[in-house]
Amino acid sequence: MESSNRDHLANERTFLAYLRTALAFIAFGFVVARFSLFVREFSVIAHVNIPGGNASVVFGAAMALFGVVVGIYGAGRYIRMRREIGRRHEAPLADWAAASAGLVVAAIGAVVAAAVLSVR
Repeated sequence: MESSNRDHLANERTFLAYLRTALAFIAFGFVVARFSLFVREFSVIAHVNIPGGNASVVFGAAMALFGVVVGIYGAGRYIRMRREIGRRHEAPLADWAAASAGLVVAAIGAVVAAAVLSVR
């Protein structure tokens, strides 16, 4: 059975979704890292000492690096799927990849939620 154009186009859409997700992580990581600059400026203007200013830099850099990993993984998955489509084999997402991605996103959500709640 021949591979259809629909299969290849679906693979390309999935790859583009990986790239969008990677760019979102990188951009959000940049914003989080720059938040420490805002916190420093605010503490100088308000004459208040706000602890944990460097945490946002570390967390933002980690998010940006995770975005890079997502982009690389997406490219590898696209290439693998393209080959498998040509051979008409299935290549489902590995369990470890789904579980680790879910855990990283959950951890990011927990850290952001904790940071938001601690501002009160």
